[in-house]
Amino acid sequence: MISAATKASYLRATTQAIGSGLKPVAAGVTKKTEVVVQKCASQGLPFRNLRVTSGVPVTTQVRLAHTDVAVPDFSEYRRKGTERATAKNDSDEQRKTFTYLMVGAGSVVGAYGGKVLVTDFVSSMAASADVLAMAKIEIKLADIPEGKSMTFKWRGKPLFVRHRTADEISAEAGVNVSELRDPEPDNVRCQRPEWLVVLGVCTHLGCVPIANAGDFGGYYCPCHGSHYDASGRIRKGPAPLNLEVPAYTFPEDNVLLVG
Repeated sequence: MISAATKASYLRATTQAIGSGLKPVAAGVTKKTEVVVQKCASQGLPFRNLRVTSGVPVTTQVRLAHTDVAVPDFSEYRRKGTERATAKNDSDEQRKTFTYLMVGAGSVVGAYGGKVLVTDFVSSMAASADVLAMAKIEIKLADIPEGKSMTFKWRGKPLFVRHRTADEISAEAGVNVSELRDPEPDNVRCQRPEWLVVLGVCTHLGCVPIANAGDFGGYYCPCHGSHYDASGRIRKGPAPLNLEVPAYTFPEDNVLLVG
């Protein structure tokens, strides 16, 4: 049998009265009933007296609170570093691991973010796909008859490729370079005497000249009256410079690679 003292150590009784929302049937009439239970250890009743009050305006609630239940102790299973849950790392040696971890993680995140930022910035300044596709152009020279000039599109600009005749080559080679506005020998502008490769953009205001026209039989810009010879050199008009010669090579005898 469990003694009364043992039962008393596990059971305590408290009372709490909570008003209800019910109204009395008759105004001014209040009926209360009080029951007092004395302690009785032999029958397992609470250790202290239990007072229960009931009535129309009052609702009684009895709560048994066990405030003396022992909490298990897990200190034996804890590590020394976590024995005190509210303890802080007070020394540099204790904070070293956490500091290294945070610095390392921050460095990795910062380096990755910087890499993404630089990559996106450089990519935004790169040429678009259509421009890269036109970075180089290959032209079959056999399709251009002698004495004719054909126009191609290269990097969004017109490209003039002229197959010069022997008379045009000798005429341009005999020009007095010192009398030109933009002095430049013919053999410097042409890698092969029979082929002239220039950009079809007037150096005055960016217009497109007409081939095989003008006072010198080369190119003529009708917008402002600039005349170029068969070597693409300015001979008359407001244009200040000769037509630009792009970078090009001859990988084969009848193939021209521009760019």
